[in-house]
Amino acid sequence: MSELTHPRDLFLHELADILYVEQKLVEEALPKLIDEVGDAEFKKGLQRHLKQTRSHVEKVKRVFRQFREEPKTEECVGFEGLKKEHDELASDSAPALSDLVAAGAAARTEHYEIAAYEGLRRMAKALGEDKSVQLLDEILKQEKETLKEVEKITTRLNNQGAKEFALR
Repeated sequence: MSELTHPRDLFLHELADILYVEQKLVEEALPKLIDEVGDAEFKKGLQRHLKQTRSHVEKVKRVFRQFREEPKTEECVGFEGLKKEHDELASDSAPALSDLVAAGAAARTEHYEIAAYEGLRRMAKALGEDKSVQLLDEILKQEKETLKEVEKITTRLNNQGAKEFALR
């Protein structure tokens, strides 16, 4: 990471960070979760989100261009930590818990993305980049909708799991 001396520098760093996250979600994390989960509704939701995330990658690249910069990524340590935590939980958990582990990872990732996009939106607004704010708002709205969907699925999976384990 280069030295950050201006709010614009920080914005571009954070934008490179979220582009890294979105690309890793498309290339690795979401396909892996889709393969892991058994619940049909959850799997369909993840597939929808994968398609959405591909559009997020393109929108983030457009924001870079609106700032007259070439799109670039910077490794996101926070996301890598979330990914590592999921991988450890997934390998240490009983197969019956795989959907719950995946749902937890999805929820934590959505919260992370929402926080990132809210910060980016505020910075773009302060920098007077209204077109960028509009694109970031579109992504933010979809991330919040996805979080609601994940929370609904997680609640259902938790309730089902509690009932199944109570019957044992």
